[in-house]
Amino acid sequence: MAAAFFSCYNRVKAKGVKPLYFGEGIEKTGGNKRVDEILRVENVEKYYGGKGNVTKAVDGIGFTAYKGEYMGIMGASGSGKTTLLNCISTIDTVTAGKIIINGKDITKLPSKQLSRFRREELGFIFQDFNLLDTLTAYENIALALTIVKTPANEVESRVRNVAKALSIESILGKYPYQLSGGEKQRVASARAIITGPSLILADEPTGALDSKSARMLLESIHTLNRVMGATILMVTHDAFTASHCERILFIKDGKIFNELVRGSDTRKEFFNRIIEVVTLLGGDNDNVL
Repeated sequence: MAAAFFSCYNRVKAKGVKPLYFGEGIEKTGGNKRVDEILRVENVEKYYGGKGNVTKAVDGIGFTAYKGEYMGIMGASGSGKTTLLNCISTIDTVTAGKIIINGKDITKLPSKQLSRFRREELGFIFQDFNLLDTLTAYENIALALTIVKTPANEVESRVRNVAKALSIESILGKYPYQLSGGEKQRVASARAIITGPSLILADEPTGALDSKSARMLLESIHTLNRVMGATILMVTHDAFTASHCERILFIKDGKIFNELVRGSDTRKEFFNRIIEVVTLLGGDNDNVL
C-alpha cells in the first residue's frame, strides 16, 4: 500500500502539482501571464462550536484567482470546500482572515454594503437552480438586471444577447416547470452573468443533472468563461466536471492539500491527473467524485 501511494505521489509530483498555492501569478495555456487579481483569500479560518468542542471547517486557507480564470475546488464531504465557498459568497462570515474581491475586503463591509456588493459583484449558479416558478426564463434573467436598476431600454437587448450566447433563445418564453434540468441550469447561468459580476460562484452546478445535461451546462460555463470573460470559481465532487477548469485546489481537513494547473494538457490528460490527486487524498474516489 505504501509503495503504491509513493508511486502515485511521484507521478503526480513529476507532472507539476505543488503542495500548496500561495497566490503567485500563473500562466494560461499559451504562456500569457495573468496579472489582474479578482479574488484574494488570506489565511481564512472558519470555526464552529464552543469551548472544548471546536470544529475547524476552514483552517488557514490562502490563494488568489485572476480575471478570466476558471478555477475549481475539490475535496471529500466535510473537507471544508463548501464552507469556504459560503464565506467567499458572503453567505457566511469568517472567524479570521481576509477575503478581497475586486479590491474590497468583504470581511469588513457592513451588512447594507455587503448586500449591495453581493448584487453587483457576484453571480451565482446553484445546484437547485433557484429560479422563480411564476416567471418565464426571460423574466428570471431580466429580474437580476431590475434589481441592480438597469435602465429599462437596455434590459431586453442584454437578455437576448446572453441568451444567444448560451443557446437558450428558444426557451425564453417558457416557465421553469416546462424546462429540463439542463435548460434550467443554463437559464441560471445566464442570470449569473447578466449583470457583469466580478466573480461567478458555482456550487455543484452539475450535481442534479444527467450526463447529457451536465455536458451542455459545462459548454455554457465554458462560454461564460472564454467568450464572455467571466471569472469562475466552482466547487464540485466530479472529476469530469473539474477537468473543464484551468486550475484546481484540493481541500482536505480545512486546508489546501494540493493544486493542479492544467497548462497544455488535453481535458482527458487533466482528468487523469485529477484522479491521481484524488488517490492522494486518502479515500476512495466515491468520497470525492
